[in-house]
Amino acid sequence: MKLQQLRYIWEVAHHDLNVSVTAQSLFTSQPGVSKQIRLLEDELGVEIFARSGKHLTHITPVGETIIEVAGGILRQAESIKHIAEEYSNERHGDLAIATTHTQARYALPRIITRFREAYPGVTLQMNQGSPSQLAELATQGDVDFVIATEGLHLFKDLIMMPCYRWYRDIVVPRGHHLAEKGSLTLADVASEPIVTYVFGFTGRSMLDKAFLAEGLTPNVAFTATDTDVIKTYVRLGVGVGIIASMAFDPLVDGDLVTLDGSHLFEPSTTHIGFRRGTFLRRFMYDFIAWFAPHLDREIVDEAIRCPTQAARERLFADITLPVR
Repeated sequence: MKLQQLRYIWEVAHHDLNVSVTAQSLFTSQPGVSKQIRLLEDELGVEIFARSGKHLTHITPVGETIIEVAGGILRQAESIKHIAEEYSNERHGDLAIATTHTQARYALPRIITRFREAYPGVTLQMNQGSPSQLAELATQGDVDFVIATEGLHLFKDLIMMPCYRWYRDIVVPRGHHLAEKGSLTLADVASEPIVTYVFGFTGRSMLDKAFLAEGLTPNVAFTATDTDVIKTYVRLGVGVGIIASMAFDPLVDGDLVTLDGSHLFEPSTTHIGFRRGTFLRRFMYDFIAWFAPHLDREIVDEAIRCPTQAARERLFADITLPVR
């Protein structure tokens, strides 16, 4: 059994069983991939993939288990490389992050700038998507860190740590009648067409929960995954916007008015996470600490030692999270 063979079956499984596409992604030949998979199956005495003629049709039950274990082995092999890199050249490497647009656009620029100044030899890769897409990237080992607010149940196999809390604001065009009111109520907001995030993005569940608790049915006129798109349609008069407070920029959004919504909706908490067994290099510890200062190396290591996510939640229970 060779590490290369395990990589082939893992990659084929994650390229929709398309051997040709897999071979292209690995810069090798299709016959070579097929041959190595067959040799591995012969050695193990089981079929990992079912076939119809020359085409792979599905992964067998035993193949599912083998591929899952192979993924773990490949991640451990990658950790060995990271360990060697840490001791041979601690200021060079790669760091891949998966997050939503709001985090990438508003929460991370200052951190990325600081990181680039400190580690110019580290290549950064930013991936954006929905919580389910972020979870898939993390599960497949395509990213080192996930930064997410919604869908935390999707990351149950990751070590997730709370970073900060954030609130929502209502944004309207200048001259809008809501801008003339004092403290807004949920009924005020529910009476207007609303422009906000797609469900599953950026704390949307907290918004829906608040309206439901008051027996109100919001008139959601338009949804988007991108806060800048939401603000664009607020400007067009489609409705009032509900966005993360951090996403309002007075310099850029001078034609809009932001109205405090912290009393209307419960705060959301953003988490950062990584796969169990990940070898954290020095620059990875620094990234976490710069993004969430209470997550220093000592407490991150303690979180890693926690056997369950519930134990990690108890670890962080007494920590007062910053608000953004």
